[in-house]
Amino acid sequence: MKKHVRLGVNVLASGRHDAAWKKLPDAGQLSTDIDTFARIAKIAERGRIDALFLADGPGGLVEESFTRPWRALDPVALLSALSQQTQSIGLVATTSTIFGHPYVVARQIASLDHISGGRAAWNIITSQTPVALAAYGIDKGFGQDERYIRADEFAQIVTGLWSSLPQEAILCDADRNIFVDVDRTRPIDVQGRHFRSRGSLSAPVGPQGRPVIFQAGQSEDSKAFGAKWADALFTGQRTIDGAQKFYGDVKALARANGRDPSQLLVMPGLFPILGGTEEEALRRKDDLDAGLDIAFLHNELARHFALDPDDLPLDRVLPFHLIDTREPHVPIASRWPRKQILSEARPANWTARQAALSNIIGGHRMIVGTPEQVAENILHWIDNGAADGFNLNIDIQTSGLEDLVDGLIPVLQRAGRFRTEYEGRTLRDHLGLAPFVDQRDLPPIRVRTEV
Repeated sequence: MKKHVRLGVNVLASGRHDAAWKKLPDAGQLSTDIDTFARIAKIAERGRIDALFLADGPGGLVEESFTRPWRALDPVALLSALSQQTQSIGLVATTSTIFGHPYVVARQIASLDHISGGRAAWNIITSQTPVALAAYGIDKGFGQDERYIRADEFAQIVTGLWSSLPQEAILCDADRNIFVDVDRTRPIDVQGRHFRSRGSLSAPVGPQGRPVIFQAGQSEDSKAFGAKWADALFTGQRTIDGAQKFYGDVKALARANGRDPSQLLVMPGLFPILGGTEEEALRRKDDLDAGLDIAFLHNELARHFALDPDDLPLDRVLPFHLIDTREPHVPIASRWPRKQILSEARPANWTARQAALSNIIGGHRMIVGTPEQVAENILHWIDNGAADGFNLNIDIQTSGLEDLVDGLIPVLQRAGRFRTEYEGRTLRDHLGLAPFVDQRDLPPIRVRTEV
């Protein structure tokens, strides 16, 4: 049997295209309008999509926020509200391991898992943008190696706390006046370089045994970290060759960690723009692109390539001979879009305008076409070892999501590659992940690293 397709939806109230908000009424209210988010969630659930994904970046407004809507609401708070508007769809919240304390995250995600009946997931990021550092009052960020040491300690504490209060420890024995049997708890004692935490979480082990863990990134450090901790990986991949290499690398790393590679899903981002015909889809894209600030995108492209905008005439082929000699003046985490843009631009001899317009989706791949064309492409990637599924970006809400649910998904269903009903109640069930077995017979978790 061929694999079923796993699909998530990256949720933005206006849509993923940077000019989508210009097509919508009351755009200024969308980022905080719970009714809009509830409508998106219900449409996605009607399509039997695996999960809603809320990306997030800690900190306040950034320069880009002045030209498009931003993510205003806290992901866990918003997903908690959406859990009461839905019954089955998974709920993926993003938090960074650079800021805050793992105890807070452990409690938040465990609470979401209980509130939703086992549909919660934690998406781990290690980003440390200047605006986030400023918001938290941190003068200097961490080096690459230190970021992942910190993330590893963070994950140790979160996952340890999730297992620290087994359901079996809650005796509720009125005759002996024992509510919780302390001997059956599994308190943690982690003394790390960056974090310390002792004790048990107040929330018991949840409906999934452990919430699903996603991880976003594509660097070598990120792949190693994800292969150790994650159940599923979000990544940006624009070419099938690059995606196959990433897929093979992380599956091998999972195996090296003693894991079943089938239990580590790879879900690249994908940005479909759909139409009844290919020409209709192209017109939809052109109509949205007409609302973009091409000067801003041109400057951003030049920044990624460490060039002056004058070095990149918009309607001439990119000067690859110049680009290849420049070191990008952007953080390591921001260099992936540059690499991904070039992976498409170089073989196709893109102009600077084409590259600038493609940069609105970062490292993700765009497909413009009919539902049948997009479905064929999705299945080609999955059947050729490039992905287990995709995290979908919607061009404009809610019409783009409705086109996907009513057009693309039925094509996948007719091919026998996507569910017609949810198979279970939890997100682990949806993703085909094995039940998490809590090793309750082990002694309390005690982990110490040199400080």
